[in-house]
Amino acid sequence: MRVVLLSALLGIFNVTVASDTLAVAHKKTVKPLYQNPAAPIEKRVSDLLSRMTPEEKFWQLFMIPGDLDGVDKNRYKNGIFGLQVSAVTQGGGGAGQMMTYNTQENAYTLAKKINAIQRYFIKETRLGIPIIAFDEALHGLVRKGATAFPQAIALAASFNTDMMGQVAGTIAQETKLRGIRDILTPVINIASDVRWGRTEETYGEDPFLSTQMGLAFIRAFESQNIITTPKHFVANVGDGGRDSYPIHFNERLLEEVYFPPFKAAIQQGHSRSLMTAYNTVNGTPATSNSYLLTQKLKTEWGFKGFVISDAGAVGGANVLHYTAADYNEATRQAIIAGLDVIFQTEFDHYKLFITPFLDGSIPQKRIDDAVSRVLTAKFELGLFENPYVSEKEAQKALTDQSHKAIAKQAALQSFVLLKNENHVLPLKNISNILVLGEDAIEGRLGGYSGTGNGTVNIVEGLKQRAGDKIKVTYSKGSSRNPVSYVPVAKQFLKAGTAQGLFGEYFDNLTLSGVPVLAKIDPQIDFMWTLFSPDKHLATDQYSIRWKGSIQAPKSGTYQIGLEGNDGYRLYLDGKLLIDQWEKRSYHTQLVPFSFDQDKSYEIRVEFKEPKGNAHIKLIWNYEVADQQAKDLSEAIRLAENADVIVVAAGIKEGEFQDRALLSLPGNQEQLIQAMEKSGKPVVVLLVGGSAITMDSWLKGAAAVLNVWYPGEEGGHAVAETLFGDYNPAGRLPITYPIHESQLPLVYNHKPTGRGDDYNNLSGEALFPFGFGLSYTTFEYKDLKLSKRNISQAERITADFTLQNTGQYDGDEVVQLYVRDLLSSVSRPVLELKAFKRVRLKAGEVKRISFEITPDMLKMLDAEMKTIIEPGDFRIMIGSSSKELVLKENLTVVK
Repeated sequence: MRVVLLSALLGIFNVTVASDTLAVAHKKTVKPLYQNPAAPIEKRVSDLLSRMTPEEKFWQLFMIPGDLDGVDKNRYKNGIFGLQVSAVTQGGGGAGQMMTYNTQENAYTLAKKINAIQRYFIKETRLGIPIIAFDEALHGLVRKGATAFPQAIALAASFNTDMMGQVAGTIAQETKLRGIRDILTPVINIASDVRWGRTEETYGEDPFLSTQMGLAFIRAFESQNIITTPKHFVANVGDGGRDSYPIHFNERLLEEVYFPPFKAAIQQGHSRSLMTAYNTVNGTPATSNSYLLTQKLKTEWGFKGFVISDAGAVGGANVLHYTAADYNEATRQAIIAGLDVIFQTEFDHYKLFITPFLDGSIPQKRIDDAVSRVLTAKFELGLFENPYVSEKEAQKALTDQSHKAIAKQAALQSFVLLKNENHVLPLKNISNILVLGEDAIEGRLGGYSGTGNGTVNIVEGLKQRAGDKIKVTYSKGSSRNPVSYVPVAKQFLKAGTAQGLFGEYFDNLTLSGVPVLAKIDPQIDFMWTLFSPDKHLATDQYSIRWKGSIQAPKSGTYQIGLEGNDGYRLYLDGKLLIDQWEKRSYHTQLVPFSFDQDKSYEIRVEFKEPKGNAHIKLIWNYEVADQQAKDLSEAIRLAENADVIVVAAGIKEGEFQDRALLSLPGNQEQLIQAMEKSGKPVVVLLVGGSAITMDSWLKGAAAVLNVWYPGEEGGHAVAETLFGDYNPAGRLPITYPIHESQLPLVYNHKPTGRGDDYNNLSGEALFPFGFGLSYTTFEYKDLKLSKRNISQAERITADFTLQNTGQYDGDEVVQLYVRDLLSSVSRPVLELKAFKRVRLKAGEVKRISFEITPDMLKMLDAEMKTIIEPGDFRIMIGSSSKELVLKENLTVVK
């Protein structure tokens, strides 16, 4: 009996053990919910979030340039939001630092690298969360072999959203096949002051044009499931046209001018990310501004995506704006205000920001919300199921040249003809063309560009188009930045036996006491802006003495001196040659000094910094050849045999390169004037992304064509336009002033209390917004409104006849503007509300129609409510904001 009972018990035990074993085995085969592609994204996010440690949550909110090459992979054991793969940084990576990019990987090698990186994060990290590979793609992906299209401002000048969509769709294809799934683009800031160095990155000064161009760009990417990150939220051009200057705009100005492109990007374009600006907005950094990021963006506009900082911007609260005591406080302020992802330029920067995520400083609900937004995007991108791209398709792209045709067509549509006296263009009956200017051979692509996919410069394009019958001669002629002096290099300086100078750094302004730092500096060429020269020195209370000797290998009298923001002295051979010890401004001072070959001269430089933002250079003109006179003389000689002279003249601009003066830099204007005196027709090609003043040379030029930064096919496009194979029809997306003193100058300002003019200068523009000429002429006539009296909800049509009355086929950009003739709150004198680019053959007539919708008539009343007020509206149609030849009044009745 006992044996039977024991056997029965053992049987029960064996069954139980077997069942438990099966349960354990079954449990091991069941995947977590977040790995189930059939589950709703919301539930997958919730499940994954519940499994994450505080450290893993932080890393999903941290993005940097970098990859896995040459680093300990263990650093990424907790995952990361994403990487700008193979990107490298320049400078310290703090707020405002510029970035450079390693563009050496082609499409195939980059796709392989990103696949390998994804494989690591999916296979070797605890939760297997893939990264988002991100990059810049302003007017082409910033990568080797990617097509370089015309700069953003040039694309806007096309006034063609269909073309913009085609360009953006092409960039998106080139982006996705490399494995990049988020682009930090487009720039939809309003270029309200053309001195701003980043005007080239924008779509101009008008909210409507910027909105339409931005939407065309964004939709092309988002439709291919690539995240767009429009930037910089918001209004990052301040007083004087200076980048990231503090903004003090009231809510009305923000709502009417600066918000519309961003609001449309979110609500209509469905951008899933957004980048903040560096500047403060009404006293609070944009990166930690709860009004912008939470109230406006996430609450009112219903933004469900994630907000990222500009590179290094979070720390701007404590190192630039002084609204946070340290990095911990800056981080806490930003995340609580609505920032989701911290963008830095170095891996080790994470140490500055991680603590508030772990110590309870930031509410867990806010952290989880931010992480959920990022994870949602990763699930929407399909990265958990399809993290890898086809390396075979990426390899095919290496020989694909099909996108160059789109780049050329975009360039052709962007060119703006500003002057064409006596119909000198298109060129005809010529046998000898002289081409001058650095920009004729450089093929500059503009800011945030890759290498291009075989860039054709202007001279190359002209020579190919001219063939054997027309001679094309090139000479430099001028320079944008003629070099007249350089920093003294270390090989000319000695401190004992070492190359360089011996520097003593004092924590006072009088060079007194014991220096807190003493070292050999190879040369004096310093800029201390965010930081001091050493951790033992304040940023605004130090002085430096450099001592040693200087030699010139050749005898001669050279100019030697100092450049910087004052508070400096120069001693040579015991004599005080430069004394600018009073801190006043930024100066460059040079004095002649006779050097004997290989003779050593005692040199001493003293510098003090009582304010901060220090700049100091020891400079001379040794071995700096003055080529200006020689280049100009050669151009004058060659002009004698030319039938026409083409001068490619460009500007210097970009991020951190705002322009105080809008004239052509260097000696380019001198070159143009000299060519005008030759008696030959002079065609000026303007290369750049912003307005240029032309007072000293415009009258004498026969033709002026703005070619912007025309992209890799720019040379071919310029040649086809000059020879008349293509008829230019681009329009200015910005206003060109006569003089910098008129700035800021935009067409859609509010009515003034007196007038627009100065007592010694007109208030009118040199070239107005929307302006552009053609080789042919167009006639506008017979405007008809389908109804003249409408209700507040009605739509009507405005029809008119457009005829090409000239001898060339061509495009016309027809523009519709509206003015509210009587309103409870002052409204702009003019507002662009619609545009169309229309193709007409010579002599062809078309009936053109615009739909006038309620949205075109809306305004914000005194209580900031969006309404349509009853009353009269002026409907104006023409070829620019000035040339409005058709007008009718439309009345909105109650």
